Amino acid sequence: MAAECVPEGPPDLKEMGEEDVWELINDNRHRISLGVKPCMLIPYLRQARVLTEMDEDEILSCLKLNNSSMRTSHMLDLLRIQGRNGAMALLESLMIHYPTIYTQVTGRKPSTEPSGFSGLIKYSDLTEYLVKALTGMQKELKEARQEASQLGSRCTSLEAQLGQTLERQEESRRLKADHGRMRKHLAAAHHDILKLKDEKCGLYARYTAAIEERSAANIHCSDLNLQVYQLQFELRKAQTETDIERQRSPKCPNPSETQQLQDEISALRRQLLVAEKFTPARDGILAQDLVEARDGHMQLAEQLRCYREENEQLTRERREMVEHKECLALQVEKLSLDCEMYKQKGTVKQSQLRELQAERDHACLSRGKAQAQIARSLAEKDTLRSAHTEWKFSWESQGSSSDSLPSSPSPRPRLRRMHAICPDSMKSNDITPSSVPSQNVEPPCPDSLRRQEKTLWYNRDSSETAECDVLLDNDFVFIPSGNEVEQSVMSPTPSCQSNNSDGASAPPFLLRSRPRAMRITGRVLTISFQGEALLSQLQVVGGNKTGVFVHQVTEGSAANTVGISSGAQILEVKYEQAQQALRMVLEDSTLEEAMWALGQVQGFCHLSLRPNQDAYEKLLLQNGEAISGDSFYVRVNISLPGGSQDALTVSCNDILHVTCTLPAGADRSWRASHVHPCQLLDLKTGNLPNYYRAQRLLIRAIEDMSIQPMALRKARDKQKTVRIVSTGRQGRNPLWVCVEDSKDKSTGPGEASAPRGCLSLMPYTLVTAHYPPVCRPVLLLPTILGRVLNQKLSKWQGFQLCEPELLSSSEHAARLQRSEVLEECEQGGQRCYTLQSVERVMKQGTHCVLPLGLDCVRRLHRAEIFPIIIFIAQSKSRAARKLKSKVQSQGWSEEQLLECSRSEESLLDKLPCLYRIVSPDSWDDKTTLLTTLHSVILEEQKKIVWVEPDLW
Repeated sequence: MAAECVPEGPPDLKEMGEEDVWELINDNRHRISLGVKPCMLIPYLRQARVLTEMDEDEILSCLKLNNSSMRTSHMLDLLRIQGRNGAMALLESLMIHYPTIYTQVTGRKPSTEPSGFSGLIKYSDLTEYLVKALTGMQKELKEARQEASQLGSRCTSLEAQLGQTLERQEESRRLKADHGRMRKHLAAAHHDILKLKDEKCGLYARYTAAIEERSAANIHCSDLNLQVYQLQFELRKAQTETDIERQRSPKCPNPSETQQLQDEISALRRQLLVAEKFTPARDGILAQDLVEARDGHMQLAEQLRCYREENEQLTRERREMVEHKECLALQVEKLSLDCEMYKQKGTVKQSQLRELQAERDHACLSRGKAQAQIARSLAEKDTLRSAHTEWKFSWESQGSSSDSLPSSPSPRPRLRRMHAICPDSMKSNDITPSSVPSQNVEPPCPDSLRRQEKTLWYNRDSSETAECDVLLDNDFVFIPSGNEVEQSVMSPTPSCQSNNSDGASAPPFLLRSRPRAMRITGRVLTISFQGEALLSQLQVVGGNKTGVFVHQVTEGSAANTVGISSGAQILEVKYEQAQQALRMVLEDSTLEEAMWALGQVQGFCHLSLRPNQDAYEKLLLQNGEAISGDSFYVRVNISLPGGSQDALTVSCNDILHVTCTLPAGADRSWRASHVHPCQLLDLKTGNLPNYYRAQRLLIRAIEDMSIQPMALRKARDKQKTVRIVSTGRQGRNPLWVCVEDSKDKSTGPGEASAPRGCLSLMPYTLVTAHYPPVCRPVLLLPTILGRVLNQKLSKWQGFQLCEPELLSSSEHAARLQRSEVLEECEQGGQRCYTLQSVERVMKQGTHCVLPLGLDCVRRLHRAEIFPIIIFIAQSKSRAARKLKSKVQSQGWSEEQLLECSRSEESLLDKLPCLYRIVSPDSWDDKTTLLTTLHSVILEEQKKIVWVEPDLW
């Protein structure tokens, strides 16, 4: 066959054009598809760079390509896109791996000379590949030879088996001949037996006939004997009657008596005839009685039927009552078990509460003992200091001259227990303490603690009381000298001074070198200092993923003086602005938010820090520079074209991964990347306008849309450019730092303060990733078209229509309270679509087709169920007419379908998740529409579900 395919003068492939080469390949496409395995050619085609890794995965792993021929054909289609290079690479790979097919296609003999290749691969790479191919072929040849030797040994054994089989066949032939003779002999014997059986049957028939004749004769004889007996009986009877007549013959009756008897008989017969004839009146009475009897019978029958129906109804009610009784018994048993379980839990909790109370009492006693010991130690220390001071003064006075007077030593301040400074009570010039000092060194009793708490409750702000009361007995404030602000802050009231001035035995103040107050709460430090131009005193790094850390501290600044060092994580900042105390939480804020929040500090402030050196070192590179600690995902609500080279081009509803909110060299921009739809992988990276710059672009785009002509607006509607989302009534921006305890809140750098109830457009919204189970529910929109397609889609394999449940009134109310009712079939009815029915279908591993509206989406999201939302776009000219007959058969018109489509399309942007739109041009009829929906559902099932917080 190969010789027949070889032409007399084969053309030179290098001189042939692209179309000629591909025409030559297409003429032999069937032979190539059947005889070639793609896995053999793909390495060479990858080496020649006519196929990519994605093409290889598509050829070898695509589920639509069921066999090798389809994969080879798809590979030819991909190579056709590469033009002449694809064709030459294909022919060269055939020449190496399939020389016979190469000869049949081109009419040329395969050659491994360098001149026989097109030069798509370098000579060294080609040599390496040919060596590898030759090595592989040698291995295959070796394996083929081993297989041939095995086949040869197998053939020898089969030949021996064939000889034995021939011998057995010859013996079988002899046995067949003997079997034929035996069968002939058996047939003759069988024929003789049949003849004997026929003769025997004839004898049996004659014997049976003789027996029947004998029985008939016996019967006739018995009949004759019976007749004889009857005749004898009649004879005896006649003789008896004759004897009686003979005896009565002398006594003959009187003729007059006989005549009288005959007259009586005739009179009786006439009376009998009169009695037998009825009169008309009697007939009517009897007829009336008959009608009344029939009516009574019918009434009785009707009453009997009613009684039977009542009996059946009572039987059914009795059965229902028995079932209801059983259900109530089960509920009572369940409630009793629950009650016992709750009793046991209550007992356990009470025992735990008693243990905790005992531990608390023990801790209070231990704390009292520790405070008493501390007080005694302080008293002893102050006594020793007083003795030391007096001894030193007396020694100096003895050593000094009599003319000079010794200078009196400055009295040391007394040590007193106080609270940390309350931030709300601090002012820039005049700050009074808001704590209740303990004037005694003895440990406080529980009554004194409660008395101090009551005093604090009435003298402090409620928000700061809850924060400061926890550390009532554990905070010590060390007040240095030489600072006017701290002296004004820590100076006691005049009454306190008068109470403490006369006590010589009281301990003096303890002087510390640290100039500010520090409160230690676990591992969190609250440091108060003068934060004028705070960003010039310290530099911060990090972000919302890692936290905000102090990176560098300016030497000699107030932050450096109070002991702030690199590696401390900033949790929150408190400061005053316009005589209003503000508090900003920076624990999970971005770097941009933290820089703006710290830049607002222009005076005395309080920083809450947490030492976290391990997390800080992860942000540092080898050269000491810090990397970004921001990482969050957003959904874009505006289409942004890429203006500059590094700008990222995004479309509305794209998902982006923001990795840096303050990139170097980019003002008012973020660093972000596109996200793979099926995996958490970053794709193309670029710069993106930050939140407030994008917000201004969004407002400008909305203004441009409002003044555009209608024709241009309809043209833009085909590709969505803006999605309007606002913060609604939340009063805060979810993408910006939270500012608390403020009436007018600043929304951002350069933004005016806005009231709490205002609406703020959001160019980006935060989203979180969810990985749903294998089969997600399916919701088709618009609702009218969905009701037409739900039944058809549910008949496909892997899909099932959600069925409503019939609920009782109590169960309906309970599920409504638990938000488990998705939608009611009819207003005020008991048939409802519930979460349990959807979960029941999902547990079977099938897609649940939801015949519901958009209101069910948020209820499903609360239950961690994320449906696939598919909107079938409509157009008056084409799409609505395709399903006109189907829609009209359900009782709707084309205008109603278009109106429903327009109303529900406007609600899609309010959904907290993404959706899929099927354009009218992608399908032609109902069959192709269902096929398109099936492929769309399979694609959406593989994707990650991105859900944003509910802002409505």
